[in-house]
Amino acid sequence: MVVLVHYRNGQVLCLPPAGAGLWRDAAATGRLDRIPPGLATRLLTAGLLTPTTSPTPWSAPLIAKSATASWGSAEHPAGAARPAATRTSTAAAAAAALAVVLATTRLGSRSAAMYRITTMIRSALSICRRPATPEQAEAAVLAVRRVGWYSPARTACLEESAASVLLLASRRLSATWCHGVAPDPIRLHAWVQTGDGAPVAEPPSTLAYTPTLTIGGRHQHLP
Repeated sequence: MVVLVHYRNGQVLCLPPAGAGLWRDAAATGRLDRIPPGLATRLLTAGLLTPTTSPTPWSAPLIAKSATASWGSAEHPAGAARPAATRTSTAAAAAAALAVVLATTRLGSRSAAMYRITTMIRSALSICRRPATPEQAEAAVLAVRRVGWYSPARTACLEESAASVLLLASRRLSATWCHGVAPDPIRLHAWVQTGDGAPVAEPPSTLAYTPTLTIGGRHQHLP
């Protein structure tokens, strides 16, 4: 299976094994005649393919981490624990960072929200002078998580991770923002990690995700 993520309009499309094979063949040759007309039209309409005057091969899909067979017996924690309290000054800065992220997602076309978020993260990281330590990064994530607990608006992994990067950037500290996919079942997640690739304040299940877009790290996948 191939999961296609369009980071400009936020669309996600999953291709089953047969379609995934056709996508790989088309990527190697740049020829759309390898893809059935109906599927090709859908991909072009979604912006996941771009018309050209001549065949132009593109990068093959990233290979995701294999999922461990669970046979339906895997357990996942339900609900969320209230984050620990943080200093008033830190909480105020975290709230401001989260407010900026929430405004960015809502001001403008909904389909371009992901693009606006990633552009904002790149801009914020461009002013950073040094990488955050694991302790600094964790403190930022937990502070955002704490204020997000009281937010009346949606504060999920995308908003939380973006606000954490902004909070660190306000102190000229950088961290790596990641967005990735995990199989069985297919799911998407956004998180922050340190320079050595360690997820910050994340459960072990985050290691099952393969980053498809990273911003701020030494290794960067571009959409």
